[in-house]
This record gives sequence, C-alpha cells and structure tokens, in this order.
Amino acid sequence: MNPHEILNHFESRQEAIVRMIHQIVEIESPSFDVMRSRMIADWIAEKVEKIPLDLALERIPADNVGEHLLIRAFSGGGDEKHILLLGHTDTVHPIGTRLQNPTRIDGEKFYGCGVFDMKANIVLILDALRYFAETNTKPSRPITILLSCDEEAGSKSGKPLVEREAANAAACLVCEPSAPMGKVKTGRKGTGMFTVTAHGVPSHAGLEPERGASAILELAHQIGRLHSLSDPAAGTTVNVCTIEGGTATNVIPEHAQCSVDVRFSRMDEAERIEAAVNSLRPVNDRVSLEISGGVNRPPMERTDSVVSLYEKARDLAASFDYELGETQVGGASDGNFVAAMGVPVIDGLGVAGDGAHTLEEYIIVDDIPKRATLLTLLLKS
Repeated sequence: MNPHEILNHFESRQEAIVRMIHQIVEIESPSFDVMRSRMIADWIAEKVEKIPLDLALERIPADNVGEHLLIRAFSGGGDEKHILLLGHTDTVHPIGTRLQNPTRIDGEKFYGCGVFDMKANIVLILDALRYFAETNTKPSRPITILLSCDEEAGSKSGKPLVEREAANAAACLVCEPSAPMGKVKTGRKGTGMFTVTAHGVPSHAGLEPERGASAILELAHQIGRLHSLSDPAAGTTVNVCTIEGGTATNVIPEHAQCSVDVRFSRMDEAERIEAAVNSLRPVNDRVSLEISGGVNRPPMERTDSVVSLYEKARDLAASFDYELGETQVGGASDGNFVAAMGVPVIDGLGVAGDGAHTLEEYIIVDDIPKRATLLTLLLKS
C-alpha cells in the first residue's frame, strides 16, 4: 500500500478517531491520581481488546501513582530488536479543569485538557495498530508501546521501565506533542530540580532584630549566585521558580526555601551546575543551608543517529506531500532517558497543536490522519 493509500485509510477513520480522542480526554487523569490513572488504563485496555491482533497488554502498578501500560505487538519471541513507542497517560491539569477548557471542536481546532499533551496521540498509536490488523500487514520490527503514568511528575517510577525496554530497542518514537508548526524534536535539554532551604535564627523584628539571622536574606544572596550559574551560550539556564518563607510580620524569619529549575544541553554542564549548587555556602554563618534534588533527565542530544532517523521521517512525510520540520527544545521527556542509552530517538511525533499545560490546549483536526500516516510509515519502514 503506497503512502497516499495509507493517508486515505486514516482520512476515512478521522471521525472515529476524533470520537475516541473525545472519550479519553474526558477522563481527567492528573499525575498521582491513582483512581483516574486506572480509569485511563481501563479505557485503553478495552480499546486494545477490540483490535484484532495478537497483542499482549500488561498493567504495571506504581505505588501511590497509578498504572503504567505495556503493549507488545508482533513479538516473535526471539531476540530481535523492537521499535519502542513512548507516551504517557497523566496530565498536569487538576480534576475539574475540563470545565474551564471543555472538550470541543471549534473550527479547525480540537480543544481539551490534555488533548495535545498527549491523549490524542495515545489514540493515534492504537489506530496505527488497527491499521496493521485491517490491512493484514506487518511493521518492520516488533512493536513495544510504553505508556507511563508519571511522566509529567518526573517519571520516578516510569524511568526504570523506560530504560528496561530501551535496552533492546532499535529506535524510539516518542509520541509527545509536536513543536510549533508540527515540527518534530531532534534535541531536548536535560533537566535538574533542586530545593535550597535556609535555616536561620528567629527573633523579635522590633525589639531585638540583632539577635536573629534572617533565612530570607540569606536565600536572597543565594538566588543571585544561582542565577549567575546560567550560561546561555552553552544552552544552560538556572532559574529560581518558587520561594516561600517567614513566620510572621514581626519575626526575623527562621525558614526560607526556593525551588531551582536547571536546563542544559550537555552532560558536562549538568555536572558543573550540580557541583556548584551542592557547594553553596551561607553568607551569614549563623544561617545553615540544606540542598536537595539533582539532575532529573539527561539531555537528548542531536546525534548523527538522531539526524538519520529524522531524515527518514522527513522523507516518509514527503512521500505523501507532508512537510516535516525539526527543532530542538528546552523541555524534556522520557525520550531523554532512551537517548542517553545510545538509542536513536525522534520526539514530538504527536498531532500538531499548541497550548500544552494551559487552558487553551488544542490540536489541529486535519493533522490527525497525516500524523497517523507518518507514524504508520515509520513503523512499516
């Protein structure tokens, strides 16, 4: 079947795919909501059962998080390397947010909480499997689909599963949201999250301020030091994103704390920042500092193998007159873990749209069959 025939197949399926996307978006599933995670797993399991293929689905519980899903297709039982498809079922939106961004189609845009990041793309993956069943064709390799339930929260429980499945992967296709203009992501920065806590000495702010040692003042000194670690030319940013502290308006503050967001393009920069943050020392020796956290995800670097995989995707897209650009972004995904293992990764294969993590989140309806065609061609090739 040529690329245009595959596109025609998914265009004929577009209404059915839209209905499925509507269903899954309506099931709100914020990170750490175990019940909602299981509801999403139930929905996906039901859809998988209806695909006439020999599929193995495993539901993997994660304590206080939810359920990861692992789907294996076309497994021959041998040692052949597989194609790893990554995604996640959790979203950043609290329960009830769909009342503020109702699931709806308005012109060319399909709005909904989590529709872009990344529930529509879960449906795309399932419909790609359905394509192989309905056309009695096979992909080039066995397929492993891993849908984690805590990606938006850092993948603490999902990371070991990602790395386990990546160990035998020939390539990894990450169905996270696309970049602007539908571009795929051939590079992602790594991430680090730190918490800096200052412990001071309290005293009455009016009667005996000299007896105190301000945790807030100390943290103010440290924030300047932290921001000075940024090196934009190297692709490294360090930002204090939240701060809290103090006891009352008339008390020299005993406690203050800030969160530090770190982004980097190279691991040597990650090591530099981690060493610098952990070596912070107080300006006021009556105040102590406590540092926690560290590097969360390594960078996904634009290696030769990543470029080769992108060029294959670009050429496959061109075969049905679909333009596919590339870019590098600051956000990280589970694909970063896979890239660090030397497996070629292409990220951002999801439907074109915008507004991830906002109340204006949407996908472009007419991009659905094109993106499904591209994913299917990648699996076939």
